[in-house]
Amino acid sequence: MRVHTVVEEADARYITNSGMLMQLKLLSEAMYQGYHALDTLTFQLHDDEEDSTNCMVSDSSISLCSATRFKRQRTVLASAKKDKVAALDNLETAVANISEFVALLCGCDERLSRRPYDAYLYIGNFMFGRHAEKQKLLNFLLQQNPSDDLAPPPVLPIIGALGVGKKTLVAHVCADERVRCKFASILHLNGENLLNIVDHEKAMLGMPSLVVVEFVSDVDDMKWNEFYSFVTRTASTRSKVIIISKLGTLARFGSVRPIFLDALSYEELWYLFKNLAFGSADPAEHPRLVHIAEGFAKEFHQGGSLVTANAFADVLRSNLNAQFWLSILNKCRKVMEKNLFAYGQLPNLLFDQGREVDITDFVSSPAINPIRILPCTTSRALAKTELPKVAFGELLLDPSVRPKGEFRLLTWESRLPPYTSFIHLVPNSTQDLPQGHSLSGRKRHIVPF
Repeated sequence: MRVHTVVEEADARYITNSGMLMQLKLLSEAMYQGYHALDTLTFQLHDDEEDSTNCMVSDSSISLCSATRFKRQRTVLASAKKDKVAALDNLETAVANISEFVALLCGCDERLSRRPYDAYLYIGNFMFGRHAEKQKLLNFLLQQNPSDDLAPPPVLPIIGALGVGKKTLVAHVCADERVRCKFASILHLNGENLLNIVDHEKAMLGMPSLVVVEFVSDVDDMKWNEFYSFVTRTASTRSKVIIISKLGTLARFGSVRPIFLDALSYEELWYLFKNLAFGSADPAEHPRLVHIAEGFAKEFHQGGSLVTANAFADVLRSNLNAQFWLSILNKCRKVMEKNLFAYGQLPNLLFDQGREVDITDFVSSPAINPIRILPCTTSRALAKTELPKVAFGELLLDPSVRPKGEFRLLTWESRLPPYTSFIHLVPNSTQDLPQGHSLSGRKRHIVPF
């Protein structure tokens, strides 16, 4: 609670000190590790108490059940104790100089507002995690440019895998009042139509502008130089450019050190997913569901994404039933296994490469045609706006809602304005998946839940 209080307070302030940003990152990591260790200990011990109650069925079963429970309890307690000790050590290390950090924090300017914005990294109405990264981006946008009138606008690349939260981070920081007051216009461009920036010449002419460009694929240096020269000539010297991409090669266009967004740690993803899946319900009242939710978190951390976690959380939150949750988890594991066996990679990596992902096992009917989805960022998926649209949650609960032929699959839609949608294309396919093959003799092991 002490660390959470400090992290939340730091998140509301404008920090420019690089050492403080490093310490903030360590504090937040230790905080999520601590929450996970507490959950592991609390709910595993509660499960042992249930086992003890269930064992008291008949005298003949008591001795066998007690022996099994005792052996399992020793394993659980040993593992939980190890995690707890490690998390406690990390917390103690993180808070060793927390008084100095808090004192320095008091000297930092407080933000004007903490408005919610459209994103899938929100708990309540506030962005989850990415504390240090938010501060680095805010520093880039608010710091003064070189006084040289001929100096080109600085360029910051933000690099990370598909669905890791790059656009969410930029949207959140751009919603800050200080950023909005600094720039007369904030333009969002698609890298495939980079030179369309000429259409915004009037809005940019002589004014401080922020240009955010999202690249799905690489761009040649000549086209980039033409774009960058236009921004330099048109906008004022207080303008800035942000590049968003999964391609590390685009960092070559940056004039400052890039921000690299890694996937959330397992402890962070678990904390986020647990809060999303239970909503206003108290997880302590549903210990069995907590175990199943951790199974989802492990699958999503290995082969899913933040959008996937939100999509499933929406479905699970509507029905707090252990049998229902377990059936969905089993389907999720089958989908992970099928894509790994057929294509040699998990869904998140397939999406990252712009390849199809097979989700047929999410539909219970064995006679159903294969359902394969294309990433929502592919040009083929973006061009099919005339096709019927079905929500993923509806298809998961009732396969009969599937339209004939091609359709668009609404994986998830943000609950906050402007309600951004993540839509995938489901092509019309009746061919079976290619036969799988052994991957260097290795097979991903799935432990039955």
